[in-house]
Amino acid sequence: MSATAAFVVTGTDTGIGKTMFCAALAGALGAHYWKPVQSGLDAETDRETVARLSGLPAGNLLPEAYRLSSPLSPHRSAEIDGVAISRDALRLPDVRPLVVEGAGGLMVPLRRDLLFIDMFVAWNLPMILCARTSLGTINHTLLSIEALRRRDAPLLGVAFIGDANPDSEAAIVNFGQTRRLGRLPLLKTVDADTLARAFSDHFDMQMFGPGA
Repeated sequence: MSATAAFVVTGTDTGIGKTMFCAALAGALGAHYWKPVQSGLDAETDRETVARLSGLPAGNLLPEAYRLSSPLSPHRSAEIDGVAISRDALRLPDVRPLVVEGAGGLMVPLRRDLLFIDMFVAWNLPMILCARTSLGTINHTLLSIEALRRRDAPLLGVAFIGDANPDSEAAIVNFGQTRRLGRLPLLKTVDADTLARAFSDHFDMQMFGPGA
């Protein structure tokens, strides 16, 4: 595995399991994990979830650039907190390997004139699009792929999350002209060991290696 590997993980929506996927990928890579903007601090944060599920040492869990109180879109949560989100604060950490997690989907606003997809394009890292396997995933995923392609953002492929749905997965790969990276199944018990085993069973690490 390349020590220079770095990926951005985004999703078709919020609450689809991309933080769990990030924990599994970062753990498998022995990577640093960075969630640049955390909206909502009352429950377990995404960095805390990754700390619990990845098996990574504390030093690999990088602090957020912004920790915003309300569980809302970052642009609104920042306004409520009186915080001005700056592009400079969202520069990529100079560490590798690295897994960066976005918030929600591609078109989530960071501020009134800046979307997350704008930062993804500026970072120019291979992107992993997480998608549910449940009803509606074909439309949401293909729209997300189209948005990335229109901006020439490098898409590594789609990571599916949920119960097997071969027909939907094949339709997305076919119409989206992209790669199926694997599928993270729903787990009855979720901890660092069960997540690592599920990731190892359902993903080929060569997909995330040099030249991927």
